[in-house]
Amino acid sequence: MIPAPGGLLDWRDARHFDRWQDRPCALCDHLTPMRSHAGEPVHKSCAETWIAAHPVEARLGRFASDAQAGRRHRGDHA
Repeated sequence: MIPAPGGLLDWRDARHFDRWQDRPCALCDHLTPMRSHAGEPVHKSCAETWIAAHPVEARLGRFASDAQAGRRHRGDHA
């Protein structure tokens, strides 16, 4: 799921955090433990800013949110 420009990425899954090694962010060069789905070191905020600045390229899925299959939202009642 790719957020709309200005939207926020949902990176709650632990696979987005490398607790062993900080590496330079692919977008700003500052160290980060964060990883994209592809394992690219990148701050979540840098990825969100990149999506907003590159909306056409963002549709190719360089940065995406975690799938939220089966997740209920407040107000959804069965």
